[in-house]
Amino acid sequence: MTQYLTASSPLTVNDLAAMKQRSEKITCLTAYDASFSAVIDKVGIDVMLVGDSLGNVIQGQSTTLPVTLRDLVYHTQCVAKTRRRAFIVADLPFLGYITPVLAAKNAGKLLRAGAQMVKLEGAKIDCVNFLVDQGIPVCGHLGLLPQSINLLGGYKVQGREPEAAQKLIDDAHLLQQAGAQLLLLECVPAALAKDISSQLDIPVIGIGAGVDCDGQVLVLYDMLGIGVGNRPRFSKDFLQDAASIEEAIASYHQAVKQLTFPSAEHSF
Repeated sequence: MTQYLTASSPLTVNDLAAMKQRSEKITCLTAYDASFSAVIDKVGIDVMLVGDSLGNVIQGQSTTLPVTLRDLVYHTQCVAKTRRRAFIVADLPFLGYITPVLAAKNAGKLLRAGAQMVKLEGAKIDCVNFLVDQGIPVCGHLGLLPQSINLLGGYKVQGREPEAAQKLIDDAHLLQQAGAQLLLLECVPAALAKDISSQLDIPVIGIGAGVDCDGQVLVLYDMLGIGVGNRPRFSKDFLQDAASIEEAIASYHQAVKQLTFPSAEHSF
């Protein structure tokens, strides 16, 4: 019988840092509503990300760009209602952090909605510095940046060339120096992600970034095989061999903890 974790209070950034120090993999899934939040939390997933990916899987948008701050505040409130243990990170929306002051105002709304940390894309060092100065925990996001999809010209692996790889390494260090306490790496070569994870003191969460990151995140709907589009190569349908959604999420949790996911076929 599966044993689930219980907690009297939510995990903190210090708990996540301690997990990296003891080489325990951090599990993360996106969450958008109270019902899934309750199941994800019951299973023992460490982090729930209220991602702007809700634009794709909830709203049926082709990109994350139409997602508004109001959307993210609403879904963060829903997730926070039933969470007991998992750490909650919420995305800042497209154009929601074009200045440090705007970033802080929007981040404040997400924290009041129940988030414990906000995530922003790219090496926005000034914004990260300012947010941290206001007491707002920040998760950086490097590699494939969905909010910059029109600039990138498509969903492509980032950091394959030496110059691009070095820029990712440099940006990761700059984000850590600015006070970011977590970093998400999306769609980068596994060897590069391993290098960045080993160099940084803060936990690095990967998605399509190989098994050697400090943790893994997947879009909930992708790992349940119920997305509206094609499942990304780096994801896996955990519901296919499970008797229930809860069992599928537990299987993902165990696979990450035991380093059996992601495998080479889910990496670049």
